[in-house]
Amino acid sequence: MTEELTKKAAEMLLKGATLLSEPCPYCAGVRVMQEGQALCISCGRQPEKKEIPTVINDMSPLEKIFEKKLGSLSKELEQEKDHEKQQNILKTINTLLETMGKIKDKQ
Repeated sequence: MTEELTKKAAEMLLKGATLLSEPCPYCAGVRVMQEGQALCISCGRQPEKKEIPTVINDMSPLEKIFEKKLGSLSKELEQEKDHEKQQNILKTINTLLETMGKIKDKQ
């Protein structure tokens, strides 16, 4: 642990930083976190920034309809007391899921 890193960590702590319970992924040293940035007191390294890919919802109109239908059937199933009606709802849900799987396989 260098004197420079110690001073920097002390400054960060005085400015409201916190000690992290998770050790440094590189050297297992103690880390200090401030404003979303973690600094290892031992090696001075910060975890590499990784780009988190955004998920683009490119469902077809038919898939969107199926998703809505699944949501409404789930609510209906939750409220239904009659076991025969529950079984019918479950069969319908299963059929929708199978159809959605077939659509995704073709894409």
